[in-house]
Amino acid sequence: MIHFGALHLQAVSGIGMAAMALLAIFVRARASRKPVSPAKIVMPPIGMSTGFLMFAVPAFRVPALWVLLALAVGLLLFSYPLIRSSKLELRGGEVYVNQSKSFLFVLLGLLILRLALHSYIEQYISIPQTGALFFLLAFGMIVPWRAAMLLQYRRLRRTAA
Repeated sequence: MIHFGALHLQAVSGIGMAAMALLAIFVRARASRKPVSPAKIVMPPIGMSTGFLMFAVPAFRVPALWVLLALAVGLLLFSYPLIRSSKLELRGGEVYVNQSKSFLFVLLGLLILRLALHSYIEQYISIPQTGALFFLLAFGMIVPWRAAMLLQYRRLRRTAA
């Protein structure tokens, strides 16, 4: 069996997180070419919610205060720029994501901030706990962002009808 040292595991997890974030940026950039629907808006947080199963494993468990703080940071700090830079528009009777250059800069800025925070935090707690906290932060970020998109979608559909 291959054994990685803590430093190697940190590097691999950091590279993995950066790769996933860049993939998300790429997918979001291409999403503006197809119309959105309520299902396309709400499915990412629903799919992501399966990640809470990680807390069944003791290595991923963190104190309740940390859970609240991670969710609050995602909700109050990280979701706001996404909400402000995500705009939907009505084109030909369909709702599309308006591709904004600021949105890509916001995603890249959030990625850089998350990588810096990740590197700092994982010096003090275990790698699984760091992963759990950043999952909670991301979940706290995506739920209000997608809720705001759903409200915006419904408003546009009402005005179109």
